[in-house]
Amino acid sequence: MEQQNYQYQDNTVFVQEGTVSKKFFANVFLWMFVALAISTLAAYFINSSSEARSYLINDGARTTLGTVAMFAPLALVLLMGAGFNRLSFGALLGVFILFSVLLGISLSYILYIYNESSVVGCFAAATGIFGIMAVLGYTTDVDLSKFGPILMVGLVGLIIASVVNWFLQSAQFDYIMSFFGVALFTALTAYDVQKIKRIGLGIEANGDQIVAADSQKLAIMSALTLYLDFLNIFLFLLRIFGGRK
Repeated sequence: MEQQNYQYQDNTVFVQEGTVSKKFFANVFLWMFVALAISTLAAYFINSSSEARSYLINDGARTTLGTVAMFAPLALVLLMGAGFNRLSFGALLGVFILFSVLLGISLSYILYIYNESSVVGCFAAATGIFGIMAVLGYTTDVDLSKFGPILMVGLVGLIIASVVNWFLQSAQFDYIMSFFGVALFTALTAYDVQKIKRIGLGIEANGDQIVAADSQKLAIMSALTLYLDFLNIFLFLLRIFGGRK
């Protein structure tokens, strides 16, 4: 995904925003909320139907189909990123909606193992954290792009540590990583929101050179980025504070 082609190139963040830029930013959050709603409904449906849940969970463990559902969203994220330039807006949107559904199906597992009060509490906390950092990223006059390499190193380190702990199965290590994960994705939220704002400014400045479909696709991919930031904050909070059934 070549978002950098449409980024505002000035070193400052605060420039006069026009209607196009504001509309782009609003569309990003609209698609994010659509994805969140679809995932929530899918998770609720699976969890409320014992028959549907039995296809994914058997005797407290994931079935083969449940394991496929767990990894399918990741495959779709990679597909969207790799196929950004080749996929039409309709195709990209279709994959995005499919991702939201499959992610909701995968997340239904947390409703099976965690108390509803814990899920609701951590969801509310994640919403608050995400909202505060989104506002900060949108309004700050500090150029957050300089923190990008540090955040990317942190993300890679978290992924590697998670893979290692997959084999170690250390509860203490997992607990420590969860705090780091919350901090990392909290910072990434502000960073990504500012980056998306700059993309909108770039579209505003170069509107005559940008196809409408490309702008729409950028909104979808930006929504995906923010959705993943929010989701990771929520999941890491749940791993720290969630009460199991």
